[in-house]
Amino acid sequence: MLKNLKLERPIAFIDVETTGTNPHSDRVVELSILRIQPDGKEEYKSHRVNPGVPIPPEATAVHGITDADVANLPAFRQYAKGVGDFLEGCDIAGFNVIKFDLLCLEAEFARANVEFSRQGRHLVDSMVIFHQREPRDLEAAYRKYCDGEMENAHHAEEDAKAAAEVLDGQLGMYGDLPKDIAGLDALCYKIREDYIDAEGKFIWVEGEAVCNFGKKHNGRRLEEITAVDPSYLSWIIGTDFSPEVKQIAKNALNGEFPQKD
Repeated sequence: MLKNLKLERPIAFIDVETTGTNPHSDRVVELSILRIQPDGKEEYKSHRVNPGVPIPPEATAVHGITDADVANLPAFRQYAKGVGDFLEGCDIAGFNVIKFDLLCLEAEFARANVEFSRQGRHLVDSMVIFHQREPRDLEAAYRKYCDGEMENAHHAEEDAKAAAEVLDGQLGMYGDLPKDIAGLDALCYKIREDYIDAEGKFIWVEGEAVCNFGKKHNGRRLEEITAVDPSYLSWIIGTDFSPEVKQIAKNALNGEFPQKD
């Protein structure tokens, strides 16, 4: 399979399907690992698991896995030790593996109390290479959709004009795109149903407001943060967060917490 890559030790290609897009708080519902030895031998390990939380419809729309599909399956913790052993001595690879798949896996290992470390492993992400070799910036978009080169890139007036031309070029190239502003808005700016604020700094988890950013309290209930570390909410209020997020923090300090409809 790997005709152009020289291996000195095994490499494991990881892919996970999850309940959402937050690698710290969302859960794995399916994990597949392809381990390739230096001699070319390939070994697979794949598990579909019960995440212990409902799978949102938008996640099911991506991977096709429903609550019913996993209702009678074991939790990840029952596979964690075997998965860790399978990855022993392996470098890690995948598509968006560094910023997503590996983070999801590390979070699941932590919940299962199974030791796992990325230390001493090489990490290879083919998405990073893809984006480096196939730029996804305004200049690249202008070349693709407008068949030309921008003359004054990174000048605000030129960039604004180019953005308009790129959008028009996209509408001309992709016949299935909505031709009205409301339709394009729905395509580009869909706020997730579990977001409490527009940025998703706080999200709904089983009907309760949960912190969805940072390291200190990520995944912790807002009510619990208020009880044990109110200074954290004061920090949010005094820092460069959106007015909406600051208001949630202010309300929490006053004992008022978001209520899910």
